[in-house]
Amino acid sequence: MRVPSPAAKRRARIEIIPLIDIVFFLLATFVMVSLSMVKNQGVSVNLPVASTSTPQERKVFTTLTVTEEGFLYLDKEKINLADLPVRLKQLKDNDPELKVFIHGDAKAYFGSAVQVLDEVRKIGISKVALQTGVQPAETASQQTELPGAGAS
Repeated sequence: MRVPSPAAKRRARIEIIPLIDIVFFLLATFVMVSLSMVKNQGVSVNLPVASTSTPQERKVFTTLTVTEEGFLYLDKEKINLADLPVRLKQLKDNDPELKVFIHGDAKAYFGSAVQVLDEVRKIGISKVALQTGVQPAETASQQTELPGAGAS
């Protein structure tokens, strides 16, 4: 004789609400991780725009930032121009193929950016690029001469 089980015989059900919660959690996690993968090593500044700029490969690089106030940052660390050669030499010793991106505020003193570029070249780093913003297409065709340049 068969004795019936005290537990009722129910079929397994797939609950959709917990499944949706898990999918949204995974989606939010994926979005947050992919946003954190964008590596911004420099300080945020208002970059000048250039219509002829081209994207550069950015796997391993160092960023030098010149702000409008004239401050210098190596990646996100504020440094003096006098300390720059020592720090760049250490980085070049660790990575002989070091790439340096110099970016500065559009209103930064141009002489400061040239001094930074000169220090980078003195160390022997040849892979140097000036970072610029992208110029919108509608304003690129309107701008034919440099701002402040008058006809003489």
